[in-house]
Formats: sequence, structure tokens, C-alpha cells
Amino acid sequence: MDYTVPEKSIEEVQADLTKRFTHFANPKDRYKYLIDMGKQLQQLDDSYQTEENRIHGCQSQVWIHIEEKDGRLFMQAKSDAAIVSGLIALLLKIYHGRTPQEVATAPLDFLGKIGLLQQLSPNRSTGLYHMIKRIQAEGQKRMA
Repeated sequence: MDYTVPEKSIEEVQADLTKRFTHFANPKDRYKYLIDMGKQLQQLDDSYQTEENRIHGCQSQVWIHIEEKDGRLFMQAKSDAAIVSGLIALLLKIYHGRTPQEVATAPLDFLGKIGLLQQLSPNRSTGLYHMIKRIQAEGQKRMA
């Protein structure tokens, strides 16, 4: 597990991602960039690919493992689908290494700004929603 604490605020990371994605005029290039992000995901150990870590509501197989260390949440995830891996990588750029409070309350309006949501199939959008809900729920659970 990578326990690196982010140097940039959530807002700065989102602004950076928005800039990167809106740089591509062609929607196919955005998808390619997203898939490339997914390829850079840290390997998720097989022992974490459990039913408990599986995200339900996704068409493809998705697992997310969340550990708390020093008051921050660190995440690893894996999917068997290239685009979904990219979506996970995008979410981890926002949530990885943040406090439970930040994880539970981070605004995600940047997802609309980067021009990806409009292109996702309804099934992928639903899967993305379930991934976000799961991560935010972990943050809320650990705030108590």
C-alpha cells in the first residue's frame, strides 16, 4: 500500500484533472487518457479481492481496499475493465490519503466539467456512482 499523503488540496487536484481532460478536444482522446490512468493503478493483492471489498452495482468486477493510517484513508483498487480501472484511478487521485472528513464531503462537480460523464454509458455511470458512494460511506463511517 502506498501511504503517500497528497501535497495538493482536493480543489487543486480537481482543477489539475479538469485542465488535463479538457485539453483533449476529441472524446476518444479523453477515454485513452482515462485508460492510461487505469494502467498506472497500484497492484491490488489477491487477498483483498474479497466479496467484502467488491463494489456491487458495477457491471464489471471492481474491488476497493481502504486502510486507515494516522487519521487518513489510503486506497487500492482493481477492475477487470480498462475504462472502469481509469475511473477508479481518477477517484483515487481525489480520495487517496485524505482524512475521513475530506473523503466524506469532497465535492465532485469536476466530474461534469471534464467532459467524461456525458460519454459514459448508463451502466458505467451507475458503477461510478456506486464506487463514489462506497468510498464516501467509508469516510463517514470513520468520522464517528
